[in-house]
Amino acid sequence: MKDEQKFFGIGARAAKGRSRLILFFLVLVWSIIAGSGIAFAMGKSPVSRAKSVDFVPEKFQLAQELYLENCGSCHIAIPPAVFPTQTWQQILENPEEHYSVSLKPIIGPELLIMWDYIKIFSRALNEEEETPFRFLGSRYFKALHPRVDFPESVVHTTCASCHPGAREFNFRRLSPEWEDAP
Repeated sequence: MKDEQKFFGIGARAAKGRSRLILFFLVLVWSIIAGSGIAFAMGKSPVSRAKSVDFVPEKFQLAQELYLENCGSCHIAIPPAVFPTQTWQQILENPEEHYSVSLKPIIGPELLIMWDYIKIFSRALNEEEETPFRFLGSRYFKALHPRVDFPESVVHTTCASCHPGAREFNFRRLSPEWEDAP
């Protein structure tokens, strides 16, 4: 019997290791559930941040939530349509070079889910275009702002001056001076 237990890995050490692993996973699951419940009770659910004024199909809503959670936690998250797909790809692939700030890389399924969302809601570059990394270098940004005369430097914090709902990912609401602009 002892030989069979050793052969099948059912020894006392293996059973003790398995029980520790099971205990670890139970504590992990309990912690996630408890943390989510506490966050929800305090009104800090990331789901509430991801309400967009633009239609997002249900299959991309989690991806948008992850995008807002990752990008919107440090600065105003901008709509993926502002930059071409190639810009977003380089931003996601090289987080340690994020506009002179080094970020923790996003890895695993979270990165793939976000990438699917960004790929669908951004646009491709023309063959002759260079990949822009600044707003004023993006023809999409310029096309979305046809009547705006921008200063030399436009950064994500500039958005809130004309888009008061930018922090809530609402770029359709404009400040009074732009609401009736020709």
